[in-house]
Amino acid sequence: MKIIVLGAGVIGVTSAWFLAKAGHEVTVIERAQEPARETSYANGGQISVCHAEPWANPKAPWKTLQWLGEEDAPLLFRFKFDWNQWRWGLRFLQQCTPERARFNLQNLVRLGLFSRDTLQAVRGELGLSYDERTEGILHYYTDEADFNAAIPAAALMREVGLDRQVKSAAECLAIEPALKHSRRPIVGGTYTPSDESGDARKFTNELAKHAEALGVKFRYDCAIDGFNAAGGDVKSVRVHTPEGKEVLSADRFVVCLGSYSPLYLAPLGVTLDIYPAKGYSATIPVGPEHEAPTVSMTDDGYKLVFSRLGDRLRVAGTAEFNGYNLELNEIRCKALIARTSEIFPNGGDYANAEFWTGLRPATPGNLPYIGSTRYPSLWLNTGHGTLGWTECCGSAKAIADLIDGKNPEVDYPFVQGL
Repeated sequence: MKIIVLGAGVIGVTSAWFLAKAGHEVTVIERAQEPARETSYANGGQISVCHAEPWANPKAPWKTLQWLGEEDAPLLFRFKFDWNQWRWGLRFLQQCTPERARFNLQNLVRLGLFSRDTLQAVRGELGLSYDERTEGILHYYTDEADFNAAIPAAALMREVGLDRQVKSAAECLAIEPALKHSRRPIVGGTYTPSDESGDARKFTNELAKHAEALGVKFRYDCAIDGFNAAGGDVKSVRVHTPEGKEVLSADRFVVCLGSYSPLYLAPLGVTLDIYPAKGYSATIPVGPEHEAPTVSMTDDGYKLVFSRLGDRLRVAGTAEFNGYNLELNEIRCKALIARTSEIFPNGGDYANAEFWTGLRPATPGNLPYIGSTRYPSLWLNTGHGTLGWTECCGSAKAIADLIDGKNPEVDYPFVQGL
């Protein structure tokens, strides 16, 4: 079949790869001038199945209220006269029951485990190099209550097959000695030795080269204007480039447009519960004189992640619900450095940190949309929130199987006829 993949982030490029491997003629449409220029550009760098605990859980409403008005809060709602934001918030609250949180966590673990295995297979097949590290991910805690609250979630993840282990403070320092310099005592942690980290942008660019060698065509600097539907199906997509407007036809269209997916699908009557969660990152130079962590870590209390990417330390996190705003907030940037320097006083050249912000496509329960719509030719692979890097390869392999009429290898609630 002739297939058009919309979006060349990590989700779009992996989708194109697996569709091309299945024998399809694939074209990728991307408005930027190269892959991974938006959400995949400078994310936290973690392939973190251990992050499967959804934002929507019984503790979330109270914590969100506590953080209201705090400019540097880990989770910040900037309420707007925006029906989509309010509707998303109501759906989020509906996902905060113990039953829904458990259901979402279990499915996120299953998808994450499958995706991590698939990523490892792709890396081995192609010999990809993207500053990957395979020393696991350590969640550390500086608050006793937060640590105690993490223990049941770790146990539930172990039930589904993830090796997330509870560790004492001493064991955390043994796993990552750089923690011994922390100005806040570490009270304990959890460790998932099978999780990984790496540069999502490097991975996406490398895989795009292999996809091109396999026959995938990439159309960069090519923006989408909308879809053309007739006879109950989508027939083509309208685009424009610096040279002018075009209409591109295909047998299948795969939407991998992240936070922008609902905007393009709304005219077709396809409603997606996706709202942009603005995240921040700092990329900090690391030299031989610094004592930066080498094991990828998560600061659950402050919702931050740390990944060593060669001679750089990537710190990322927080979620700001502020529509499609992409302005860097200096207060939130400073908060990243303040917490990092508190835990790792000599962790890097903080004065020369590079800051970035991007929009993560969040669903209320953190489950991405993977599957079909009411239009036979229109398919979805979007809404991965903060876990796009973790879930990309598994989601891509699954959507390729679904389009080919096969049963995917992972137990997951795929959407049908949305």
